[in-house]
Amino acid sequence: MNNRHSTTTETAKAPEPAVTEQDIWNQLRQCYDPEIPLNIVDLGLVYDVVMDGSKIDVRMTLTSPGCHLGGQIAGDVQSKILALEQVEEANVQLVWDPPWHQSMISAEGRKKLGLDAP
Repeated sequence: MNNRHSTTTETAKAPEPAVTEQDIWNQLRQCYDPEIPLNIVDLGLVYDVVMDGSKIDVRMTLTSPGCHLGGQIAGDVQSKILALEQVEEANVQLVWDPPWHQSMISAEGRKKLGLDAP
């Protein structure tokens, strides 16, 4: 009798590569404020992305504290991040400090919105 343990040679599925911060930012660029034709990254609404393995925390704001679409935008952010297979949890925190202002719009965003004079 052979005392060696047998091993199976089943093909193991390669693990999904870890999600990168760039992956998260790419997803966030697919989220829009429905009232402004510009993604939330170029609008300057995303303040922070914190990654802890498969858990992602996003700290962001809105163009106005009275924006009635805040829940919809935050829900869209969460669902876009959760669409990444490697992400198991996505939390979106709306904050008001610092308050958003137009100077937070990226150069690309300003160009798209026609805010920079030629």
